[in-house]
Amino acid sequence: MSSETKQIRSALFQLSFPFMGKIVCGLPLFATFFCVLWSVLFDFEKSTATHCRVNNYLPSISAAIGGFTPQRYVWRICIAFHAAPRLMIAWAYYNFHTSVHAGKHNELYKAGAALTSLCHVVEVTALVGLTYISSLDNHGLHETLFIVFMASSLVYMLLTILLFYWGRSRNGSFLTLEESRSFSWKQRLFLTNISIFLFSVYVFFRHNWYCEPGVYTIFAACEYTVVVTNICFHYTAVLDFRSQKFLLTGSGDMGYLPYT
Repeated sequence: MSSETKQIRSALFQLSFPFMGKIVCGLPLFATFFCVLWSVLFDFEKSTATHCRVNNYLPSISAAIGGFTPQRYVWRICIAFHAAPRLMIAWAYYNFHTSVHAGKHNELYKAGAALTSLCHVVEVTALVGLTYISSLDNHGLHETLFIVFMASSLVYMLLTILLFYWGRSRNGSFLTLEESRSFSWKQRLFLTNISIFLFSVYVFFRHNWYCEPGVYTIFAACEYTVVVTNICFHYTAVLDFRSQKFLLTGSGDMGYLPYT
């Protein structure tokens, strides 16, 4: 009997990665749509109010998740439950990247893998922080955490794409069909995410400068797109770990192994 088979048989808990990915990404996705829809249906006037009182038809993410109940509770519960598995995924991705040898620049490649996982951890930490410290509680700190979240998120996505191609095309190798699919989705989602984010920054400042009706609605819609594309980018991990499962063994070890 192989050591892997022994580990699987002695596992106290095991979960296929694709199933875990659906849960981890489904929680914030559900929370986003729930908070926005509930705010529009039951707290429309307050959640869409702007500082210059122009017409606005959609709440910002901050207004939807932090200003009202039960939205605030739903968001916090979903983010709390999804955070710990994401930290495990950050560790899994470091092993995923470093499972290949990148040739003479392998040390640089490994350093990049470590930096990528660090960015993932910072992103999750900042998300938890801005979830529990709303803009009403401490606007300055909430804004800082949002900036850290976006910066670490964008750097993480870019580094993931670069490392994925570097590691999987080393020494003249070619990406498999599944790797090409994952790589393609990562590129599309990153480009959409950063493009919409930069456009949303322009729209946000335009709203503050000119207070035009409906402009903040465009900003809010851009926010939703940025959030959804971020979630979808992380969901591509299901393609990278489609044949893996998480295990917790009787000896207290935790890891991931192939499953059939």
